[in-house]
Amino acid sequence: MIDFNSTLKIAINSLRVNKMRSALTSLGIIIGVAAVIAMLAVGGGMNKQVESNIESMGSNVLTIRSATAKTGGVSMGMGSKPTLSVKDAEAIQKNARGIEAVAPLMSSSKQAMYGNQNWQTSVYGITTPYLIVKSYEIKEGRAFSKDDDSNAAKVAIIGSTVERELFGDINSIGKTIRIGNVPFKVIGTLVSKGTMGPMDQDDLIFIPLTTAQRKVFGTDFPGSVSQILAKAQSVDDSSIAQSDIEEILRSRHNLGKTQENDFEIRNSAEFQEKMKSTIQMISLFLIVVACISLLVGGIGVMNIMLVSVTERTKEIGIRLAIGARASDIRLQFLVEALLLALIGGVIGIFTGIVAAIIFSAISKMPVIFTLFPIILSFTFSALVGIIFGFYPAYKASLLNPIDALRYE
Repeated sequence: MIDFNSTLKIAINSLRVNKMRSALTSLGIIIGVAAVIAMLAVGGGMNKQVESNIESMGSNVLTIRSATAKTGGVSMGMGSKPTLSVKDAEAIQKNARGIEAVAPLMSSSKQAMYGNQNWQTSVYGITTPYLIVKSYEIKEGRAFSKDDDSNAAKVAIIGSTVERELFGDINSIGKTIRIGNVPFKVIGTLVSKGTMGPMDQDDLIFIPLTTAQRKVFGTDFPGSVSQILAKAQSVDDSSIAQSDIEEILRSRHNLGKTQENDFEIRNSAEFQEKMKSTIQMISLFLIVVACISLLVGGIGVMNIMLVSVTERTKEIGIRLAIGARASDIRLQFLVEALLLALIGGVIGIFTGIVAAIIFSAISKMPVIFTLFPIILSFTFSALVGIIFGFYPAYKASLLNPIDALRYE
């Protein structure tokens, strides 16, 4: 009878004797486990980054845009027909349920100048609630006051990108910039929000909405705005608010039951759910690919163990002849397969962590490591060793001692 300690020593000695074969056998497990660790870390990082980007854009936001104008039968795009107004925004704020803040706005691309520096940027005509809706914070200076809006004051709040391009290391507060040909005093700067894909959320200038309408953009429709943003108090309130907003605007715009809306409402909560669902699907796909890698590694373990059984047939015969039981032979080969898988699992875990860190450094994308994938990968690699090592072990235990001793 062979005890477990003796079996373990024999298994370790066998792996040591065949170092190259053992390494190549473990390679499939190493790749599979590393793939699981790296892909789950990357998937977690992607999910966190998407959530961070969505949060930076403002959560539970309803975007109402004016209708599409058509010229010669050609659509000019949503928002090209001025059907929304400041009065609409006021009606939404007053009558829609579940609304925290409402912000009408206008925007356009303009040239901003300071001294001999100039920069093409996005200029937004806003009211103060816009900062709440889109989660912008004042870094230095102040936000717009009621007087700024009512008097169409020529004051501006600038993003960090604009501040860097126009002022460099100079403090911008109190300085005068020109937007087009109109001078504006900088009264505030914004906390940086970074980029979201190709969009730089800091490359912008805010000016009072009334100032934008009267002195910068101009409009043939006094009081009109291109968009209205409404922030719901919660995700659950956003659908209620959307329904109320549609009813309010249809009533204000005198639309009959058969007439289409002359506006469009987009719910960021729906977009967030779609993005999260997409990330989850990508993460699931990555896990499936990694598990396939582990499966291939397990098949490699089984094939090598079958070869080992064939090569060591005479050794098996000798052990059976001197009193070893079939269960001892099975245990011996199972332990060898398990050792191969566990060694591959440990190396794979460290390889996956290193690979994820390198990927993060190159792509500038965050990665998130948790204990669960490590435990899962290690457990799975052990199961691979047991499952794919069982058949070779079982086959070895069925050998006839006399036939095994005669084998050459």
